[in-house]
Amino acid sequence: MTGRIADLAAEYDRTAAFPAESLRIAHEAGLLTATIGEQYGGGGAGVEESARILHSLGRADPSVALIAAMTLAGHARQAVQPHWPEELYARVVKESFERPVLLNHARVEPDLGSPARGGLPATRARRTADGWAISGTKRFVTGAEGLDWFLVWATTDEDEPRVGTFVVSGASPGIEITGRWDQLGLRASGSHDVTFWDVEVPHGQVIGIGPHGPAAEQDNRAGAALHLPLAALYLGVARAAQAFFHTFAHTRVPANLGHPVARTERFRRTAGEIEVLLAAAEQLVFDGAAKLDAGDSSYPPEQALGARVLADRHGVRAVELAVRLLGNPGLSRGNPLERHFRDIQCAPVHAPQEDISLLAIGTKALNP
Repeated sequence: MTGRIADLAAEYDRTAAFPAESLRIAHEAGLLTATIGEQYGGGGAGVEESARILHSLGRADPSVALIAAMTLAGHARQAVQPHWPEELYARVVKESFERPVLLNHARVEPDLGSPARGGLPATRARRTADGWAISGTKRFVTGAEGLDWFLVWATTDEDEPRVGTFVVSGASPGIEITGRWDQLGLRASGSHDVTFWDVEVPHGQVIGIGPHGPAAEQDNRAGAALHLPLAALYLGVARAAQAFFHTFAHTRVPANLGHPVARTERFRRTAGEIEVLLAAAEQLVFDGAAKLDAGDSSYPPEQALGARVLADRHGVRAVELAVRLLGNPGLSRGNPLERHFRDIQCAPVHAPQEDISLLAIGTKALNP
């Protein structure tokens, strides 16, 4: 299954088109619905299984994996802590088993940046006779062109403003892609800027609306169930780069050498360093995910943040080593290593970024 997704990845990367066919394949394999809770008729995949799914998809096509990650995380959170309106979520689940249904949060804004750094949204929810009208611009909305549901973080226009998440149907009038995603890596993830122009949302499509204040801001320590699968996704990218590195090493036979470069100490030493980096990172990520699933109280949120920091560092470093050793061939568009090198640069970009994570880790270390 992932083999076909991997075959399609280069063309999706070249065109930056929405990877509909790859997502259809992932859906038919049950990957997009894996985390739907057992109480809703799903398999109830935990953090470790999510991480392994995204590791596999990341190795095939990280753009597809990232779009899938947002949907998987949404279902996983609902399974653990139900917060959607019941009738609406029942509808989403029913449709999800029939076809690829994608959902994602829309939180980052042009002026605010990432909510991981604090602050409240400029996007406004205006009271109407039937519910709310949403207006504002969100940035980096992964999978925007194919989303069935946008979970839009907004502030109400009430005398005493509240903050909530408004569940907006992707088919609603007034949704416009106002900034095209044109990045170095994950080019097919479709993480566009989206503007909502008085988009109508019924009363029954609001999640967790509450008082305006610090309590409404993002808790960076609470997202371990997403941090570790995201780290696994990019380790999958690094494993794909490693596979190409190995293939190159076994097939490259310089005329002055007379045998594959895989037999040289230089390549064997670098191959060893890459394997150590990736194996150690995978152990941190998958072991941590298993502890989360088991409810291990000895595994604090800061440890999950630390695992992701190290995994991202190791993944980036491993691919960099492969590219450096191959030289010009490693940066040639004629092979997948160049694409893997671009894609892995996106690993440290996801919120909370490394400095925020280290701040939380250091604060806990100094105040145990």
